[in-house]
Parts: sequence; C-alpha cells; structure tokens
Amino acid sequence: MPVKLATTVKKIENIPNAINSSLLSDFYNYLNSNGVSESHISNNLKALTAFAHFLGPSVSFIRISSKEPIINFLDGKLKSSKEDPDGKSIITWNDYLGRIKYFLRWIHNCRGKSPPLDLSDWQTPDFLKIKTKKTFY
Repeated sequence: MPVKLATTVKKIENIPNAINSSLLSDFYNYLNSNGVSESHISNNLKALTAFAHFLGPSVSFIRISSKEPIINFLDGKLKSSKEDPDGKSIITWNDYLGRIKYFLRWIHNCRGKSPPLDLSDWQTPDFLKIKTKKTFY
C-alpha cells in the first residue's frame, strides 16, 4: 500500500538537523506550488528524508560541497550481484542520485529567490556532476 503524501511530509519533522528539516519543508512547498504530482513529491521527499537521516544532525544540506557524502549514501543502497542479480539496486542508486541532484540544484539556484529561476536557467555546481551507473539492461 503506497504511503500518503501527508505521512511522508510528517516525517520531515523527525529529521535530526533543523536546517535540513526546514529546507525539505521549503522544497515541498516549491514542488507543491509548481503543480507536481503527489506521488512525485512523495518519492522525492522519501529519498531526501533518507539522505538527511544519513547525514545526521551535524551536516546541513547547504554545507555539502563535495561528491563524497552523496556517493557514500548512494553506495549504501547497492547490493552485491549475488543479492541482486537483476541489478535493481543500481536503478535505485540512479533514481536517488537524480532526486538529490534536483534538490541540491534547487538549493543552489532557487531557494530564497523571488521569483525563482526557471528550471532551464539552473546551474549545476561542479560537485553535483556525478554520472549515473550503467545498468545491466
């Protein structure tokens, strides 16, 4: 049974870093105001909430300036070829990467700017230039 968006949004309060919790709330409002579907919002927030918990109470999303914390989080999602012969964990790795990149690009380009930049004008910081993994298919 899919989790309702309200349940996912409620979990933002449990993030151990107040800045990250606030940023995710702002991102939720941004997505919601742009007419994004509830399932897309929920999937983004689930991935980002997991990333926030991985970062813990002392690391803010704003302070991320290298690939290492992102890659370390994503690599924790990978399974061995014995556990995952179809390579589905690579699909998860790539999906989470896209969601994290989108969010961190939003922080870099739009947060606090009125009106926010159009998506086509967003710049990607160098530390977010992480390539997706190749799948088996």
